[in-house]
Amino acid sequence: MVRMFAATHISSTSTPLPRGVRRALEAMRAEAGREWSVADLAAVAGLSGRTLQRQFRIFLGQSPHAVLRDIRFDCARRELLRVSPEARVMDVALRWGFTHFGRFSIEYRRRYGETPSRTLKRQAGFIDALASMPPFLMPDRDRPTVALAPIETSPEDAEVARGIADELATALTRAGVALVNQQRGARYHLTGVLRKSDGQPRLSFRLLEAETGRYVWAHRGDGVLGNDLVLEEHHATRIAAALQPNLRLAEIERAGRKPEIDLNAHDLTLRAMPHALSLDIDGNARAIDLLDRAMDLDPNNTLATALAAWAHAQRVIYHFSETPLLERARGVELARKALALGGDATALALLGNALTSLHDVETADLVIRKALSVDGGSAWAWGRSGWIDVYKGDSESAIERFMIALELAPQDSLAFNNFVGIGVAHFNAGRYLEAARWQERALAEHPTAGWVHRTMCPAYVLAGAQAEARRSLAGLREHYPELTVSGVQEGLPPLRPAVRELVFDALETIGLPA
Repeated sequence: MVRMFAATHISSTSTPLPRGVRRALEAMRAEAGREWSVADLAAVAGLSGRTLQRQFRIFLGQSPHAVLRDIRFDCARRELLRVSPEARVMDVALRWGFTHFGRFSIEYRRRYGETPSRTLKRQAGFIDALASMPPFLMPDRDRPTVALAPIETSPEDAEVARGIADELATALTRAGVALVNQQRGARYHLTGVLRKSDGQPRLSFRLLEAETGRYVWAHRGDGVLGNDLVLEEHHATRIAAALQPNLRLAEIERAGRKPEIDLNAHDLTLRAMPHALSLDIDGNARAIDLLDRAMDLDPNNTLATALAAWAHAQRVIYHFSETPLLERARGVELARKALALGGDATALALLGNALTSLHDVETADLVIRKALSVDGGSAWAWGRSGWIDVYKGDSESAIERFMIALELAPQDSLAFNNFVGIGVAHFNAGRYLEAARWQERALAEHPTAGWVHRTMCPAYVLAGAQAEARRSLAGLREHYPELTVSGVQEGLPPLRPAVRELVFDALETIGLPA
C-alpha cells in the first residue's frame, strides 16, 4: 500500500507531472473499473502510446497498467472499508475491474496483510456496538442551511448530473448540512455545472454566502464521468468532503460577526473551534474559556462538550498545564458526558480525538467507526482512525488512512497532523529517516507545534543523523524550556510500550534531562 501511494499520490503532488500523464491519471481514477488500453489512455493524454508509456516509467516508475492496477486496489480497499458487512467481496472486485476473484484475493492479502473477507469481518464486529450508541442529533437552528440547485448541463448528461446531485445531497446531509429546496432563507447557495471541455467532462461547483454574496468555496473536477452509482457516490463524497472545511470556516466567521449579546452556545463553540484547532497554548486557553461559556448556556451541547474534552486533553499531551492530572480528570469527565450525548460526525471525530489523547483507544475506535458510518467523507474521522492504527501498531493501515484524510481535505486546518501521524507510523515501522522527514513537513506547515520534536528528535537519533537530532532537541527545548524525559512520558500519547521506550531512550541519549 505504501508503494502504491508513493506512485499515485505523493509523486503527483510533490513532483510536477507532464500534462499528458496527469490527464491519463485523472481518467483512470475517474473510471478505475474500465478496461483501459494504452491506446485509450494515449488518446486521453494527447500523446502516442510509446510516449505515454515512457513518461509513466520516468515520472511514476511504473507502466500505465501497473498504475491502473494500484488505483483499482485502492478503490476496492476503500469500498471494503466503508460498505456494510453484508456486501459481497466478489461484487466489489468486479466493480473495480478484477474479473479473477482468486487472484484478486491473493494480491489483496499480499498488499494489505489480510483477505478481503477479513476486512469486511473486522467491520462486522462493531455493528451491534455502533447501533447501541446515541443517535447523531444537532438542533436544526445550529445546522448550516444550503440551497442545492439542479446541476446545469446538456440534455445528454442530464441523467449523470441528477445522479451526482442526489448523491451529493445525501453526502451533505450525512455531514450535518440542512438542505432546503428554495434559495430564500438559506444561508448558502450551492450551484453546479457539468460541461465538456476539450472533449472531457468538467464538473464545477460554487458555494455563496447568501448574506454577503461572497464566494465561500469553488471546486472543479476534470475527468471521465460514467453513469455509475458507485462513481457518482465517489464524486459526491469527495465534493462534500472538500466543501466541509470551507463551510465550517464560513460558519465560524458568521458567528464572529454576531454581537456578543446575541451569541448562543453553538456560536461560542464555533468561535472556540479555530483556537482549539491551533494546538498551541494560547489558543487552547482561549478555546476553553469560550467553551465554558457555551456549556454554561447549554450544558448538553454535544459539540461544545466534545471539543472541551479534547481541549483539556490537549493540555496534558502538549504540556500546556502544570496540573496534568487535574486536566486529564476534567477531560475524562467531559468525554464520558459527550459519549452519552451522542453527536454528528464532527462531534464524534472530536470526541475520538479526546479519547485517544486520554489513552482510551478502544472506545475511541468505536466512536470513530460510528463517525465514519455517519459520514464516510469526514477527513477528521479518517485522520483520527489513522492515529488509532498508529497506537495499535498497524503502520501501513495508519498511513493509508492518513492519506485518505489528506486526499479528502488537503487544505484542512488539521491536515498537518496527518503528516505527524504518517511520521509516527514510519517510526513504528523502523523507518526513522522517513519518519523525521514527514514530521519536518508537518512542522514547516505548523511552526508552533513544538511537541512534534518529541518524536522527530528520536527519529533522527535512531537514524544516526546526530546534527539534525541536536537541532530538533534545541527546537523542543525552545518550546518547552523545563521539559524533561519524565515530562514527555507523562504527556506522550498511547504509543506501544516498545516504541515509547525508544523515544525516551533516544531523548535521554541526545541530552534531554531525565
